[in-house]
Amino acid sequence: MIPKSWFIIKDDTTRTFEVVDTGISENAFSNRVVALQRAGFSVTPVIVPVSNRHASKEHIAFTGYTREAGLYERLHRQQQKLMKEQFGEWEE
Repeated sequence: MIPKSWFIIKDDTTRTFEVVDTGISENAFSNRVVALQRAGFSVTPVIVPVSNRHASKEHIAFTGYTREAGLYERLHRQQQKLMKEQFGEWEE
């Protein structure tokens, strides 16, 4: 049995974090974080198993970091914008 985990992304530049609450796999989450890191973003992935201590995502906290709703998507949009600037416009 594979236990459920919380996927957390920490932005080390702004000292914010978000518990990602989407139905993605650990692989997809890790791949996107690695892509952000390769693009030059200072982000850190954290995967925490759901347990009694972390039964709710509101109980998750990091010293020196504040919670930011929508951080994961904001970083993804910034990465897309950066890619468009580097490679120019492309047809979809």
